[in-house]
Amino acid sequence: MSELVSHFAKLNPLSRRNRKEDEEDVGEEIDDNTVAGGGRSGRQGEIAKSKLRISHALKSFIVKEGILSKKEADPDSEESSQALRQLLRKSHIDVPSQLTDRSHPLPEYFVSSSHNTYLLGHQLHGTSSAVSYERALNTGSRCVEIDAWDHSDNIDEPKVTHGYTLVSNIPFRSVCETIRDVVDREAAKSPDSRGYGTAPILISLENHCGPHGQMRLVEIMREVFGDRLLSKPVRDRGHAEQEGSGDHVSLEELGSKIAVIVEYHLPDEVSSSSDDSSDSDEGEEERQAHAEYNEKRKAAAASSGSIIPELAELGVYAQSVKPKDNSWFEEVLRDGPHHHLINVSENGLAAHLPEAKDKIARHNARHLMRVYPKGTRISSKNLKPVPFWSVGAQICAMNWQTFGAGMQLNEALFHGTDGYVLKPACLRAGGDGSSLGTGRREKLRLRVAGATDVPVIGEHEEDEIRPYVTGTLIHPDDAGDDPPKRKTEPYRQHRLGFLHRGENPPPTEPVWDETLEWEYDDNELAFLRILVKSDVSFKHNPIFAVAAVRLLYLVPGWSFVRMLDLKGHETNCTLLVKFEIEDV
Repeated sequence: MSELVSHFAKLNPLSRRNRKEDEEDVGEEIDDNTVAGGGRSGRQGEIAKSKLRISHALKSFIVKEGILSKKEADPDSEESSQALRQLLRKSHIDVPSQLTDRSHPLPEYFVSSSHNTYLLGHQLHGTSSAVSYERALNTGSRCVEIDAWDHSDNIDEPKVTHGYTLVSNIPFRSVCETIRDVVDREAAKSPDSRGYGTAPILISLENHCGPHGQMRLVEIMREVFGDRLLSKPVRDRGHAEQEGSGDHVSLEELGSKIAVIVEYHLPDEVSSSSDDSSDSDEGEEERQAHAEYNEKRKAAAASSGSIIPELAELGVYAQSVKPKDNSWFEEVLRDGPHHHLINVSENGLAAHLPEAKDKIARHNARHLMRVYPKGTRISSKNLKPVPFWSVGAQICAMNWQTFGAGMQLNEALFHGTDGYVLKPACLRAGGDGSSLGTGRREKLRLRVAGATDVPVIGEHEEDEIRPYVTGTLIHPDDAGDDPPKRKTEPYRQHRLGFLHRGENPPPTEPVWDETLEWEYDDNELAFLRILVKSDVSFKHNPIFAVAAVRLLYLVPGWSFVRMLDLKGHETNCTLLVKFEIEDV
């Protein structure tokens, strides 16, 4: 009986289990001040981290714990000492240099990726804007999506929009010009510490144009991108790659080119709507809106034409296929193109997991895969990328409109990189696809000292909040279960300060000094998501600040974590924590 109740609880979107999950998977619409989402939050912001304030209470804590001496910390000074600024500058993250080595084949990298990039806001009635491409690229996306359609008002200038919806449209040319301008701005900057400039940009092109419109797409891309466009193989003739063997170009060889992912229609290809069906965790309004959209899309599917040769030629290293059967992971893709890319929705891929995960991972070691959000995510919420990364899916296309949990994890994976991260060895060529874990049992300790300048949002008053910290361990093996969460006690300032001994900081400068612990199987794709929330009686507990980190990148010891808000903005809030990982 208890199993039956549990099953129906999972199906019921109003169940306590789903409410808890939804309460913490929240994000607000990104804007021009958003810095996070694709790994860029680690770069210098408008306010350098070393110039942020540290509360008097935390200065005293630092001295008490022997992190710095009283002379070094100088807690009674309004300014931060040089030693404190050095501690502020210390990063809690260090990405191993081998993970940004560009010498491997393209399928051996995770790629920071955006879905329906042209959209601002809602998927069915939002606004299309070229600005959204600039935002996505500036915050770290290296794969953007363009949905191209014939424009009835001007057949020579195709448009970009979300078809059969109320979404507005923009010229395809404007999108290309925006991408070109971002590439040029990045190229004008000095190379990074490894000598690299701009990382390649992939364009996932979804074509809805007829033959004339497709030719115009080709002509506009060649005109606007010029020699930035990858229009032919980068290797000389005579290599196995030119003979259709499927061997992939290395990331280094791609340089800073703009490479196009072009659709390839298999014989008797089925509609992709079947793997986009509504499911139980969507509201009735979302299900109905998506059903109407799906009917319009299916009605138009029969009239969609084939890809003209001139456009197909631009898919030099990626031709997108929506599979009609399981041959792509059971044996070899039947009737497929050279350099195929499996393009599948999260539902379509999840239907094969976990049963076929090893086979899918072995496929993805040598071939590209793009996973996009199910169609019912019309409010621009995101898929959960970790299960798909764990089978080697390179391109988990995120709804780049809101900075929710999925985008926070995307930021964690690509933090401080150029948008490409080398996959674990078992997910690369020669790997078995099944050994992400090391076999070790680990213990993670997160000692939470306190915070400075907790950002208070909305209707909440600074002196009324009761802040606390939650930490959630995201692990590939926990995909079907609630991830393990730990939390501190809510901080309460003593109203009668004169009766309280020692520090009595305000609620925006809380001190907890609590340790949160997790035991888990060591895994290269485990993450920790940290939230600063407030305990509100009889109401939803609001989230004030967020951070996420890939455990593989963690630097042990004390450090200040710069917190983000729900738009992906940098805040002035820092969290003083100590990370420790040890074998159990």
